[in-house]
Amino acid sequence: MATKNVTDDNFDTEVIKSTKPILVDFWAEWCGPCKQIGPVLEEISNEMTNQITIAKHNIDNEPNTPTKYGVRGIPTMLLFKNGELKATKVGATTKSNIVSWIKENI
Repeated sequence: MATKNVTDDNFDTEVIKSTKPILVDFWAEWCGPCKQIGPVLEEISNEMTNQITIAKHNIDNEPNTPTKYGVRGIPTMLLFKNGELKATKVGATTKSNIVSWIKENI
């Protein structure tokens, strides 16, 4: 399963009410590092599909949620579990770093 897109409107339904842990990647079209980790997150989404959902949130189209969660730099990944923000990772990094970070927090 590929990554899903979340918006300000469906954030509560898709993220906060998710029964599975969910990683939300805050990104923008003009952000180079965001484009670097895009394919990495797709791979993780396919490999860890039973453990976690990966979602993408475009900060230009949907500015309210990033403001609410204090997202200042992108890419920023927020990890939610049972409706609670469990962990935050800012900046592009390697696949193995992202996978370990997910496993530590779910």
